[in-house]
Amino acid sequence: MLADGREILPVLYRDEWLIAVHKPAGLLVHRSVLDRHETRFALQILRDQIGQTVYPAHRLDKGTSGVLLFALDREVGRALADRFEGGEVEKRYLAVVRGHPPEAGVVDHALVPLADHHAGLAPGRRPQPAVTRYRRLARVELPHRVDRYPTSRYALVELMPLTGRRHQLRRHMKHIAHPIIGDATHGKGRHNRLFQELFGCRRLLLAAMELRLRHPVGDAPLILRAPLAADFADVLVRLGWSGQPG
Repeated sequence: MLADGREILPVLYRDEWLIAVHKPAGLLVHRSVLDRHETRFALQILRDQIGQTVYPAHRLDKGTSGVLLFALDREVGRALADRFEGGEVEKRYLAVVRGHPPEAGVVDHALVPLADHHAGLAPGRRPQPAVTRYRRLARVELPHRVDRYPTSRYALVELMPLTGRRHQLRRHMKHIAHPIIGDATHGKGRHNRLFQELFGCRRLLLAAMELRLRHPVGDAPLILRAPLAADFADVLVRLGWSGQPG
């Protein structure tokens, strides 16, 4: 927060062409007709923060925290967006999910496109290919009955989407019966409420930790990382996972 009360976003990287920030959970990237009441947007906050127009190269869901990349030039922004669309950007996320998934795996499950009201796109009808790799990093069993069992199981997973469909990670984890905690749309309300009661956690436990790409100007390799948000890190500590990567 600036002295005049304006909100600021932590800058992770900046050069003449690009700027990456750490987006908090609960912040939209840009305006959406689905959240008409919202008045805070990462795009406007960052524009006012640095005093120039910025061009989003990709999006993060409102509930997801982590690395968010913008271009500082329209043409560079187009080139960058093309790299995301073409699958040329490696993305790594962390998530807390219900249950104990296998140690590693691949979810290859086509997804019907969701409506994109910001872009004026109606829902699609034909499923599009969607692939996500995952790796289980830690697991825990809590002495709390939520479903029909006397205990509840949860896991920390690393997620690496190989495609970029809307809500892909959330929809894929639901598809394999390990929904992300805090997901009100694709998750399980009873487990979300348990995390609220135990940890005061009311956010989606999904964080964009790292982007790896070639710089759109010069083609040099670029690695962008975000630290785990404090509220997310606190949940991991209380689950006994403080030594896990962040």
